[in-house]
Amino acid sequence: MASIRTSAFGRAAMVALAAVLPPRCLGCGEPVADLGTLCAPCWSRLSFLAPPVCAACGIPFEYDAGAGAICGACAARRPAWGAARSALIYDESSRGLILALKHGDRTDSAPALAGWMAAAGRDMLAAADIVAPVPLHRWRLLSRRFNQSALLAQGVAARAGRRCLPDLLIRRRRTPSQGRLSASARRRNVAGAFRVNPARAESLPGKRVVLIDDVLTTGATAESCARTLLLGGAAAVDVLTLARVVRPSYI
Repeated sequence: MASIRTSAFGRAAMVALAAVLPPRCLGCGEPVADLGTLCAPCWSRLSFLAPPVCAACGIPFEYDAGAGAICGACAARRPAWGAARSALIYDESSRGLILALKHGDRTDSAPALAGWMAAAGRDMLAAADIVAPVPLHRWRLLSRRFNQSALLAQGVAARAGRRCLPDLLIRRRRTPSQGRLSASARRRNVAGAFRVNPARAESLPGKRVVLIDDVLTTGATAESCARTLLLGGAAAVDVLTLARVVRPSYI
């Protein structure tokens, strides 16, 4: 009964809030009908990813190469994770949403973004035991006040009915920004940067983990995290991100 009352109170609070502050598009700020949604023009500019994609890294194929087909890059160097999926192509439209969440304190967008991710990763989430985010270093977390990947992980886990462990991984050292680094430099930058939280070590052996991040670029950070989880006893690690870069220099 308490949960029903809480849910009813939450809905009433949202209705009251909407009456005072009319819902705005998560992208451009124009008025919309419902909280946490996009207007039609912003929605139409987003590029959602759908099959056919590489079975390993999730990069889109121009044609269907058959079940289990992988791209040339993954054939040459298979990632540590099992599969990676993303909801969106990283472009100007998705970039604005991600930066607004990450640096603009638009945490109100996290539930909608997590919903898109849960749809994109439906199959891997169905087989998962744990959902966990890529962690921030404690000093970066202190300056930013929240970890956007943890917010997304909590939303994805709630949608999928899976256990979320926001603190499963710890970033043991503060790494420089990956923004201007090459793929090989990114791998060196994050090598050994993560460890399993000792307080969560017993939760990991034999479990299937879905690792959550906002953007997949070269995959260096996700791979370092995946290797750490596998060394910690995870049975398998998949990767789910809000967006992924689709660019020849990163493939």
